[in-house]
Amino acid sequence: MKRISSQMNNNQTQYHLRSQESRLNKINNQIGTQQRITQLRDDPVAAGHLVKYQSYLTRVNNFQKNAETLTDQFNYSEGYMNNSLQVMQRVRELAVTGANGVYTKDDLKNMAVEVNELLGELVQNANAVGPDGKAIFAGTNTESTPFEVELGAVEGSTVPLISNVRYNGTIDQNKIEVDENKYISVDKAGNRVFWAERQRIFSGRDATAWQAQEDGVLNIDGQKVFVEVGDNVSSLIAKINDSGAAVKAFLDPITKGLNFETTDAHQLWLEDLSGSTLNQLGIIKDSSQKPPYNLGDSVRVSGGSLFDAVISLRDAMYRGDSEAIGGRVLASLDSGINSLVTRVAKSGSDYERASNDILRNSKSALDVTAQVAREGDLDLTQAITDQKMLEYTQQATLSNAGKMYSSSLLNYMR
Repeated sequence: MKRISSQMNNNQTQYHLRSQESRLNKINNQIGTQQRITQLRDDPVAAGHLVKYQSYLTRVNNFQKNAETLTDQFNYSEGYMNNSLQVMQRVRELAVTGANGVYTKDDLKNMAVEVNELLGELVQNANAVGPDGKAIFAGTNTESTPFEVELGAVEGSTVPLISNVRYNGTIDQNKIEVDENKYISVDKAGNRVFWAERQRIFSGRDATAWQAQEDGVLNIDGQKVFVEVGDNVSSLIAKINDSGAAVKAFLDPITKGLNFETTDAHQLWLEDLSGSTLNQLGIIKDSSQKPPYNLGDSVRVSGGSLFDAVISLRDAMYRGDSEAIGGRVLASLDSGINSLVTRVAKSGSDYERASNDILRNSKSALDVTAQVAREGDLDLTQAITDQKMLEYTQQATLSNAGKMYSSSLLNYMR
């Protein structure tokens, strides 16, 4: 039973007007944002789905951007590698020409001038900087110049020429996420891309009696190898060969020293992260020296870079040594060209993979956007219809309220 009083009409009218204004305000907000859910209580289940979809859509868009950035990087890095490959092909042509024994020493010196210019072009490509101002072939040390050039006197030349090229970058790889927990490794270390031959390291120190006196960790081409107390050289060799690094360790049958050989063309990277295992075996100097130029004084090294191969050709031409050109130098150039072709092919395959990731993420983004629209987007036609109905109801309520405000308790007592 309701109590009838003079304030009843006013209270009832005010209550329903506030209720209508609340519903009208809600639908106006929905139309303004074009979102069906403005508060979690509007549809808790759909709101939960919507949060998940929107979070996933943000990640997919980021994956797509990452893949697009990767394709750009692969494009301009592959351009420099292709140009370097053309340079090496021209260098090989000159080597073949100079190795036939027909040309005089003066002719070979003239060829050496062109080889020296091609060497400068090769170094320029190796030190290339991308559109973001960062070095392309420096590994993760992108703020530095990847290769440092040393000038020196060369027999047959009246001016100092490039005598050595040293790598200043790192061998670490950048991993870019292109899908949920799926990464593309960007391996642009200059001492891999611009290396000509498999590197071999020969230690002259007898390692047969060595035994680890403390635990240690080795860095072998970026792979960690854990040394435990009591390990001997045989167990150490087994651990290195099972580490996944592109390196084969073995015991020299003559010197009994620990030797290393890379399984592809790149510069070997050796370091004692903790302990002094490699230092004790005479492989590297103390830990204050950083790789890759930290090898011990008694260590012999073979296998050089593309720069070493071109420098050897130029120097042999200045000396007029056709025999060296047609033998060791030409073999080194061929090995370097094959290695560079492999790197270009790897870059091209990485580009194709990144391109496929772009297409897949683009399709995923469209699908997730449709799910977001289904759960959260507003049916604008229905919303406008409801808005007009609420406005009409509100106007009718206000009109009736104006007529009822003149009523009092005496109207009910007639």
